[in-house]
Amino acid sequence: MTNSPILAVRPLGFPWETADPFLFCAYHDDAYPRGNGKMGPAVPLAGRDIGQDFSRKDGWSMYHGESVPGFPAHPHRGFETVTIVRRGLIDHSDSLGAVARFGGGDVQWGTAGRGIVHSEMFPLLKTEEDNPLELFQVWLNLPKRTKMAAPHFTMFWNEQVPRRVLRDGEGRRTEVAVVAGRFADAAPLAPPPDSWAADPAADVAIWTIAMEAGAAWTLPPAQGRNTRRTLYFFKGTDAMVAGEPVEARVAISLDAGAEVPITTGETGGEFLLLQGAPIGEPVAQYGPFVMNTQQEIMQAMQDYRRTQFGGWKFGDSAPVHGAEPLRFARYPDGREERPA
Repeated sequence: MTNSPILAVRPLGFPWETADPFLFCAYHDDAYPRGNGKMGPAVPLAGRDIGQDFSRKDGWSMYHGESVPGFPAHPHRGFETVTIVRRGLIDHSDSLGAVARFGGGDVQWGTAGRGIVHSEMFPLLKTEEDNPLELFQVWLNLPKRTKMAAPHFTMFWNEQVPRRVLRDGEGRRTEVAVVAGRFADAAPLAPPPDSWAADPAADVAIWTIAMEAGAAWTLPPAQGRNTRRTLYFFKGTDAMVAGEPVEARVAISLDAGAEVPITTGETGGEFLLLQGAPIGEPVAQYGPFVMNTQQEIMQAMQDYRRTQFGGWKFGDSAPVHGAEPLRFARYPDGREERPA
């Protein structure tokens, strides 16, 4: 369509492709079985490439975990991770000394900056029923001026994340959860101080959108003049987006300056919105390091070998935080926090 705000539609892979200022989005939807009492799966692991299991055998993976699924200690430099946990729990530990257990709508926002080592394990606490896990991890780039900023760790608890419920003329429900970027009268929690999202001119938004079957809602235009916007349709079967039929499991690049009417099909739909003004700088990436030049990548590797980015303060590369399902965070300064 000549005047359509839809610029492109692409199928979703793993990870999801993103546009500057984002680097990628990893969507995990794992149907983990009952736990074995040691926070691992109560089923045999034979046939999996333990330590490197991305197989999705039986609907789940161990990833880099050996007995507990997840991602044992690994370094990052030069960008941020925004981890949105929809179901299940994550046990976090890092070289700053921070630890946390979070899930069920909680968001962890971490600035790697000049360097951090962290682990992200998925403890299977329930031994009498399954342990489904669903999360997004979004990598948001840092501009050159803040790539070597001090690392920062913060939690947005589910109870704090602003949400707005809207109903169409038929009373059908749409809920928008605001992780970053104002939506109507819903102001987000403050991002880390050195984040690209901390600059209002960057127009960064991270929203999750859940629409009932047959619901109609209009995505408002972005505020920024240079904003790039992608809508990920990841759950449901079909929808009408700006008057065009779209099937699920796609990334929809949109004209950020246009409002976009959306109507879901018979199964409803869930979407993730990522938007922001591009940083517009060269990107050099080697695994967990994201800098502007290959020389800076080599320096990151040398620095990590020399300093371990502060060193690992735990006896295990994959620590978990006990059998109780209580959410908490302990910050590097020793302050402890639990959701209200």
